[in-house]
Amino acid sequence: MLYLLNDYQEGAHPEVLEALVRTNLIPQPGYGVDEYSLSAAAKIREACECPDAEIRFLNGGTQTNVVAIDSMLRSYEGVLAAPSGHINVHEAGAVEATGHKVLTICADRDDGKIDAASVDRYITDFYADETYEHMVYPGMVYITHPTEYGTLYTREEIEEISHVCRKHNVPLYLDGARLAYGLASRGTDVTLPDIARLCDVFYIGGTKCGAFCGEALVFTHGNMPEHFDTLIKSHLALNAKGRLAGLQFDALFTDGLYMNIGRQAVEMAARVKEIMTGKGYRMFIDSPTNQQFFIVDNEQLAEMRKKIVFDCMLKYDDEHTVIRLCTSWATQPETVEKLAELV
Repeated sequence: MLYLLNDYQEGAHPEVLEALVRTNLIPQPGYGVDEYSLSAAAKIREACECPDAEIRFLNGGTQTNVVAIDSMLRSYEGVLAAPSGHINVHEAGAVEATGHKVLTICADRDDGKIDAASVDRYITDFYADETYEHMVYPGMVYITHPTEYGTLYTREEIEEISHVCRKHNVPLYLDGARLAYGLASRGTDVTLPDIARLCDVFYIGGTKCGAFCGEALVFTHGNMPEHFDTLIKSHLALNAKGRLAGLQFDALFTDGLYMNIGRQAVEMAARVKEIMTGKGYRMFIDSPTNQQFFIVDNEQLAEMRKKIVFDCMLKYDDEHTVIRLCTSWATQPETVEKLAELV
């Protein structure tokens, strides 16, 4: 079987694995104050060009989203997101279980992104409603880069959303679960320093980008909530062996490994796109990153599933399904070329 299921189907990048083995028996303090976590944080601050950034390492994306969102919102506030946003669809209501509603911004076609005008209109209309005190307040804006459909924001789009957030005094939070693939994408003008400059908080994904597990949560403007480590623990997300995530990020941010990981996956995804379109498959959306989406006849779908492991994303119509073929840091050219033989 050919596996193009997701970007966390393999373990860890060999350099990450080697670092874990090399340091395995070296005693370190817990809870993220080990030398590897401190070193990783310093490297991330340098890469972000944000010397005042405050960084914490958590084990998974859902944990990170819940802790970040719940800690920054008041009890009566919710978070604005795209309908397909990860916190709205694929996190089992974890954010809403903390008491914060996910407030979706409707669009004619959901490509995973939201725009500044829609955010501005939503918040303006909210306060124009005389009954707003009976409603959930918009207290944060959530975006993902790349999105659930592999699409990317431009620097101008993030700047515009950031401007609206500052106008309304709400924080902008960027979910970077697949950030390596967005930063390495061909033609993108968004850099890590741009994200640090424009967002109040964001996370750098490791789980889907070469680590066994782990995400680096970055507060950029001296805005980390008070007693944040206590808040992490009260959300059952504080790892006693903080070195586990910290060490992995120390390796990922050494000698450009994080960007190289992203570049490898994006190059392999471009070849997947070339093969599939060359075979006559229609793209559902034109993604420049490691996730590629195609419209497949349901009869063809059954045959493809005998040879290839992939995700079915959504029903296109009664006769067609949208599938996702996903590359990762570990995808090799021979794997992708095998796709040309199987479809």
